[in-house]
Amino acid sequence: MLTIHHLNCVSSCPLGGRLMDARSPSVLQRGSLCCHCLLLETEQGLVLVDTGFGLRDVHDAPSRLSGFFLRLLSPDFREEMTAVRQIERLGFQAQDVRHIVLTHLDFDHAGGLDDFPRAQVHLMRLERDAAQAQLTWLDRQRFRPQQWGSRDRWEVYGAGTGGEVWYGFECVRDLQGLPPEILLVPLPGHTLGHAGVAVRGPAGWVLLAGDAYFYHREMDAEHPWCTPGLRLYQRLMEKDRHARLENQHRLRMLSQRVGAEIQLLSAHDPLEFEKAAGRAIGTALPPLHSRQNLQSPTHASRASGPTQRQS
Repeated sequence: MLTIHHLNCVSSCPLGGRLMDARSPSVLQRGSLCCHCLLLETEQGLVLVDTGFGLRDVHDAPSRLSGFFLRLLSPDFREEMTAVRQIERLGFQAQDVRHIVLTHLDFDHAGGLDDFPRAQVHLMRLERDAAQAQLTWLDRQRFRPQQWGSRDRWEVYGAGTGGEVWYGFECVRDLQGLPPEILLVPLPGHTLGHAGVAVRGPAGWVLLAGDAYFYHREMDAEHPWCTPGLRLYQRLMEKDRHARLENQHRLRMLSQRVGAEIQLLSAHDPLEFEKAAGRAIGTALPPLHSRQNLQSPTHASRASGPTQRQS
Protein backbone atom coordinates (compact mmCIF):
# COMPACT_ATOMS: atom_id res chain seq x y z
CA MET A 1 0.00 0.00 0.00
CA LEU A 2 1.40 3.37 -0.92
CA THR A 3 1.41 6.66 1.02
CA ILE A 4 -0.22 9.85 -0.29
CA HIS A 5 0.83 13.39 0.60
CA HIS A 6 -1.12 16.43 -0.62
CA LEU A 7 0.97 19.39 -1.73
CA ASN A 8 -0.03 22.89 -2.84
CA CYS A 9 2.81 23.86 -5.15
CA VAL A 10 2.42 27.66 -5.31
CA SER A 11 -1.01 29.31 -5.23
CA SER A 12 -2.32 31.53 -8.00
CA CYS A 13 -3.94 34.85 -7.07
CA PRO A 14 -6.22 35.68 -10.00
CA LEU A 15 -7.93 38.95 -10.78
CA GLY A 16 -11.58 38.95 -9.76
CA GLY A 17 -11.21 37.79 -6.17
CA ARG A 18 -14.54 36.51 -4.97
CA LEU A 19 -15.74 35.99 -8.55
CA MET A 20 -13.05 33.33 -8.85
CA ASP A 21 -12.82 31.54 -5.51
CA ALA A 22 -16.15 32.50 -3.84
CA ARG A 23 -14.39 33.18 -0.56
CA SER A 24 -12.19 36.27 -1.02
CA PRO A 25 -13.57 39.37 0.74
CA SER A 26 -14.38 41.23 -2.49
CA VAL A 27 -14.06 41.22 -6.26
CA LEU A 28 -11.46 44.00 -6.01
CA GLN A 29 -8.94 41.82 -4.23
CA ARG A 30 -7.12 38.98 -5.89
CA GLY A 31 -8.42 35.49 -5.30
CA SER A 32 -6.55 32.43 -4.11
CA LEU A 33 -6.45 29.11 -5.95
CA CYS A 34 -4.22 26.18 -5.10
CA CYS A 35 -2.10 23.99 -7.36
CA HIS A 36 -2.90 20.58 -5.92
CA CYS A 37 -0.22 17.95 -6.50
CA LEU A 38 0.24 14.51 -4.98
CA LEU A 39 3.43 12.99 -3.62
CA LEU A 40 3.32 9.20 -3.47
CA GLU A 41 5.65 6.96 -1.50
CA THR A 42 5.81 3.62 -3.28
CA GLU A 43 8.05 0.57 -3.23
CA GLN A 44 9.51 1.88 -6.50
CA GLY A 45 10.48 5.21 -4.90
CA LEU A 46 8.76 8.59 -4.86
CA VAL A 47 6.18 9.50 -7.49
CA LEU A 48 4.97 13.07 -8.03
CA VAL A 49 1.61 13.72 -9.69
CA ASP A 50 1.98 17.13 -11.37
CA THR A 51 4.70 19.51 -10.21
CA GLY A 52 3.08 22.93 -9.90
CA PHE A 53 5.49 25.82 -10.30
CA GLY A 54 9.19 25.11 -9.87
CA LEU A 55 12.26 26.81 -8.45
CA ARG A 56 13.17 28.47 -11.76
CA ASP A 57 9.65 29.87 -12.05
CA VAL A 58 9.97 31.36 -8.57
CA HIS A 59 13.36 32.95 -9.19
CA ASP A 60 13.00 34.08 -12.81
CA ALA A 61 9.32 34.10 -13.72
CA PRO A 62 9.57 36.58 -16.65
CA SER A 63 11.90 34.26 -18.59
CA ARG A 64 9.77 31.20 -17.93
CA LEU A 65 6.15 32.30 -18.01
CA SER A 66 4.04 34.50 -20.25
CA GLY A 67 3.37 38.09 -19.23
CA PHE A 68 -0.32 37.51 -19.93
CA PHE A 69 -0.68 34.79 -17.32
CA LEU A 70 1.65 36.49 -14.85
CA ARG A 71 -0.62 39.53 -14.87
CA LEU A 72 -3.83 37.52 -14.82
CA LEU A 73 -2.86 35.03 -12.09
CA SER A 74 -0.07 36.75 -10.12
CA PRO A 75 1.24 33.50 -8.56
CA ASP A 76 2.30 33.69 -4.92
CA PHE A 77 5.90 32.74 -5.67
CA ARG A 78 7.49 31.34 -2.52
CA GLU A 79 10.34 28.87 -2.72
CA GLU A 80 9.07 26.96 0.31
CA MET A 81 5.89 26.08 -1.60
CA THR A 82 7.63 24.39 -4.53
CA ALA A 83 7.33 20.62 -4.68
CA VAL A 84 11.06 20.05 -4.28
CA ARG A 85 11.30 22.13 -1.11
CA GLN A 86 8.25 20.45 0.45
CA ILE A 87 9.66 17.04 -0.42
CA GLU A 88 12.92 18.00 1.27
CA ARG A 89 10.97 18.94 4.39
CA LEU A 90 9.87 15.29 4.55
CA GLY A 91 13.50 14.24 4.65
CA PHE A 92 13.86 13.24 1.00
CA GLN A 93 15.97 14.66 -1.81
CA ALA A 94 15.10 15.69 -5.36
CA GLN A 95 16.77 12.58 -6.81
CA ASP A 96 14.46 10.39 -4.74
CA VAL A 97 11.61 11.33 -7.08
CA ARG A 98 11.83 8.54 -9.66
CA HIS A 99 8.64 9.27 -11.61
CA ILE A 100 6.40 12.24 -12.43
CA VAL A 101 2.89 11.67 -13.80
CA LEU A 102 1.36 14.72 -15.51
CA THR A 103 -2.29 15.58 -15.97
CA HIS A 104 -1.20 18.02 -18.70
CA LEU A 105 1.55 20.42 -19.71
CA ASP A 106 0.10 23.80 -18.73
CA PHE A 107 2.70 26.09 -17.16
CA ASP A 108 1.26 25.77 -13.64
CA HIS A 109 1.35 21.97 -13.71
CA ALA A 110 4.73 21.32 -15.34
CA GLY A 111 6.89 24.15 -13.99
CA GLY A 112 8.77 21.93 -11.55
CA LEU A 113 9.89 19.26 -14.03
CA ASP A 114 13.48 20.47 -14.07
CA ASP A 115 13.73 20.28 -10.28
CA PHE A 116 13.77 16.47 -10.52
CA PRO A 117 16.62 15.55 -12.89
CA ARG A 118 16.33 11.77 -12.49
CA ALA A 119 12.57 11.44 -12.82
CA GLN A 120 10.90 9.68 -15.72
CA VAL A 121 7.89 11.74 -16.87
CA HIS A 122 4.63 10.07 -17.88
CA LEU A 123 1.93 11.80 -19.95
CA MET A 124 -0.48 11.27 -22.81
CA ARG A 125 1.07 11.25 -26.29
CA LEU A 126 -1.57 13.64 -27.62
CA GLU A 127 -0.72 16.13 -24.86
CA ARG A 128 2.95 16.09 -25.79
CA ASP A 129 2.26 16.49 -29.49
CA ALA A 130 -0.31 19.28 -29.12
CA ALA A 131 1.81 21.20 -26.62
CA GLN A 132 4.93 21.00 -28.76
CA ALA A 133 3.05 22.12 -31.88
CA GLN A 134 2.45 25.62 -30.39
CA LEU A 135 -0.24 26.27 -33.02
CA THR A 136 -2.04 29.26 -31.49
CA TRP A 137 -1.17 32.39 -29.54
CA LEU A 138 -2.81 30.92 -26.43
CA ASP A 139 -0.87 27.67 -26.86
CA ARG A 140 2.35 29.66 -26.81
CA GLN A 141 1.29 31.36 -23.57
CA ARG A 142 0.17 28.23 -21.73
CA PHE A 143 2.70 25.64 -22.97
CA ARG A 144 6.18 26.81 -22.03
CA PRO A 145 9.07 24.82 -23.56
CA GLN A 146 11.38 26.73 -21.19
CA GLN A 147 10.06 24.37 -18.49
CA TRP A 148 10.73 21.15 -20.39
CA GLY A 149 14.39 20.31 -19.86
CA SER A 150 13.16 16.78 -19.07
CA ARG A 151 11.95 15.97 -22.60
CA ASP A 152 14.48 13.17 -23.14
CA ARG A 153 12.89 11.35 -20.19
CA TRP A 154 9.27 11.60 -21.31
CA GLU A 155 7.28 8.38 -21.62
CA VAL A 156 4.09 8.91 -23.61
CA TYR A 157 0.94 6.79 -23.88
CA GLY A 158 -1.91 6.50 -26.31
CA ALA A 159 -5.51 6.55 -25.12
CA GLY A 160 -6.75 3.09 -24.25
CA THR A 161 -3.32 1.60 -23.60
CA GLY A 162 -3.89 -1.41 -21.39
CA GLY A 163 -7.30 -2.25 -22.85
CA GLU A 164 -9.31 -1.97 -19.64
CA VAL A 165 -11.69 0.48 -18.01
CA TRP A 166 -11.73 2.07 -14.58
CA TYR A 167 -15.21 2.79 -13.18
CA GLY A 168 -16.46 3.18 -16.74
CA PHE A 169 -13.56 5.40 -17.87
CA GLU A 170 -10.99 4.38 -20.43
CA CYS A 171 -7.63 4.30 -18.70
CA VAL A 172 -3.94 3.69 -19.17
CA ARG A 173 -2.59 0.94 -16.95
CA ASP A 174 0.90 -0.49 -16.65
CA LEU A 175 2.73 2.83 -16.66
CA GLN A 176 6.37 1.96 -17.21
CA GLY A 177 8.14 1.40 -13.89
CA LEU A 178 5.10 2.35 -11.80
CA PRO A 179 2.91 0.15 -9.58
CA PRO A 180 -0.55 -0.91 -10.82
CA GLU A 181 -2.18 1.36 -8.22
CA ILE A 182 -1.42 4.39 -10.44
CA LEU A 183 -3.47 4.96 -13.61
CA LEU A 184 -3.78 7.67 -16.28
CA VAL A 185 -7.43 8.43 -17.02
CA PRO A 186 -7.91 10.42 -20.26
CA LEU A 187 -10.15 13.46 -19.65
CA PRO A 188 -9.65 15.62 -22.76
CA GLY A 189 -11.22 19.01 -23.19
CA HIS A 190 -9.21 21.50 -21.16
CA THR A 191 -6.30 20.39 -23.35
CA LEU A 192 -6.38 17.78 -26.07
CA GLY A 193 -4.32 15.27 -24.09
CA HIS A 194 -5.54 16.18 -20.62
CA ALA A 195 -5.84 13.28 -18.17
CA GLY A 196 -6.71 12.56 -14.58
CA VAL A 197 -4.44 10.44 -12.40
CA ALA A 198 -6.07 7.76 -10.26
CA VAL A 199 -4.19 6.43 -7.25
CA ARG A 200 -5.25 3.57 -5.01
CA GLY A 201 -4.23 4.58 -1.50
CA PRO A 202 -4.86 3.26 2.01
CA ALA A 203 -8.39 4.73 2.13
CA GLY A 204 -9.38 3.81 -1.43
CA TRP A 205 -9.07 5.57 -4.77
CA VAL A 206 -8.04 9.21 -5.19
CA LEU A 207 -8.61 10.80 -8.61
CA LEU A 208 -6.71 14.02 -9.21
CA ALA A 209 -8.78 15.30 -12.12
CA GLY A 210 -6.43 18.15 -12.97
CA ASP A 211 -8.30 20.94 -14.73
CA ALA A 212 -11.26 18.80 -15.82
CA TYR A 213 -13.19 21.02 -13.40
CA PHE A 214 -12.16 23.95 -11.19
CA TYR A 215 -14.77 24.37 -8.46
CA HIS A 216 -16.16 21.70 -6.15
CA ARG A 217 -19.80 22.60 -6.77
CA GLU A 218 -19.40 21.67 -10.42
CA MET A 219 -19.63 18.09 -9.16
CA ASP A 220 -23.06 18.64 -7.58
CA ALA A 221 -25.34 16.13 -9.30
CA GLU A 222 -28.57 18.13 -9.08
CA HIS A 223 -27.43 21.76 -9.28
CA PRO A 224 -23.89 22.02 -10.64
CA TRP A 225 -22.49 25.52 -10.32
CA CYS A 226 -19.22 27.32 -10.90
CA THR A 227 -18.10 30.80 -9.95
CA PRO A 228 -18.44 33.30 -12.84
CA GLY A 229 -14.72 33.95 -13.01
CA LEU A 230 -13.71 30.30 -13.16
CA ARG A 231 -16.48 29.56 -15.65
CA LEU A 232 -15.03 32.26 -17.92
CA TYR A 233 -11.48 31.00 -17.37
CA GLN A 234 -12.46 27.47 -18.33
CA ARG A 235 -14.03 28.79 -21.54
CA LEU A 236 -10.84 30.71 -22.30
CA MET A 237 -8.60 27.69 -21.79
CA GLU A 238 -10.66 24.87 -23.32
CA LYS A 239 -9.38 23.14 -26.44
CA ASP A 240 -12.51 21.02 -26.97
CA ARG A 241 -15.67 22.37 -25.33
CA HIS A 242 -17.85 19.34 -26.05
CA ALA A 243 -15.28 16.93 -24.61
CA ARG A 244 -14.70 19.11 -21.55
CA LEU A 245 -18.38 19.35 -20.68
CA GLU A 246 -18.96 15.68 -21.39
CA ASN A 247 -16.13 14.67 -19.09
CA GLN A 248 -17.40 16.99 -16.36
CA HIS A 249 -20.77 15.26 -16.65
CA ARG A 250 -19.14 11.83 -16.47
CA LEU A 251 -17.14 12.84 -13.38
CA ARG A 252 -20.32 14.18 -11.79
CA MET A 253 -22.07 10.87 -12.39
CA LEU A 254 -19.05 8.98 -11.08
CA SER A 255 -19.09 11.01 -7.89
CA GLN A 256 -22.80 10.38 -7.43
CA ARG A 257 -22.53 6.65 -8.14
CA VAL A 258 -19.56 5.68 -5.99
CA GLY A 259 -19.64 8.43 -3.34
CA ALA A 260 -16.92 8.06 -0.72
CA GLU A 261 -15.36 5.15 -2.61
CA ILE A 262 -13.40 7.67 -4.70
CA GLN A 263 -11.97 10.97 -3.48
CA LEU A 264 -12.39 13.32 -6.44
CA LEU A 265 -10.08 16.34 -6.54
CA SER A 266 -9.65 19.34 -8.80
CA ALA A 267 -6.16 20.77 -9.16
CA HIS A 268 -7.23 24.28 -8.14
CA ASP A 269 -10.11 24.15 -5.65
CA PRO A 270 -8.83 25.45 -2.27
CA LEU A 271 -11.63 23.89 -0.22
CA GLU A 272 -10.97 20.42 -1.64
CA PHE A 273 -7.27 20.81 -0.96
CA GLU A 274 -7.74 21.96 2.62
CA LYS A 275 -10.12 19.11 3.37
CA ALA A 276 -7.75 16.52 1.90
CA ALA A 277 -4.53 17.96 3.33
CA GLY A 278 -5.84 19.22 6.69
CA ARG A 279 -4.07 22.58 6.35
CA ALA A 280 -4.54 25.96 4.65
CA ILE A 281 -3.45 26.30 1.04
CA GLY A 282 -0.81 28.88 1.97
CA THR A 283 0.93 26.48 4.34
CA ALA A 284 3.73 24.21 3.21
CA LEU A 285 3.92 20.59 4.27
CA PRO A 286 5.31 20.63 7.83
CA PRO A 287 8.83 19.28 8.34
CA LEU A 288 9.17 15.65 9.30
CA HIS A 289 10.26 16.28 12.90
CA SER A 290 7.07 18.23 13.64
CA ARG A 291 4.67 15.62 12.27
CA GLN A 292 3.18 13.08 14.63
CA ASN A 293 3.14 9.34 13.96
CA LEU A 294 5.60 9.55 11.07
CA GLN A 295 8.49 7.13 10.75
CA SER A 296 11.97 8.49 10.01
CA PRO A 297 12.72 8.17 6.29
CA THR A 298 15.85 6.74 4.76
CA HIS A 299 15.22 8.74 1.59
CA ALA A 300 13.74 6.89 -1.38
CA SER A 301 13.81 3.37 0.04
CA ARG A 302 12.63 2.36 3.50
CA ALA A 303 13.69 -0.83 5.21
CA SER A 304 10.13 -1.64 6.21
CA GLY A 305 8.53 -0.65 2.89
CA PRO A 306 6.07 2.20 2.38
CA THR A 307 4.02 3.35 5.33
CA GLN A 308 0.25 3.63 5.19
CA ARG A 309 -0.82 7.19 5.83
CA GLN A 310 -2.25 10.21 4.11
CA SER A 311 -1.33 13.81 4.71
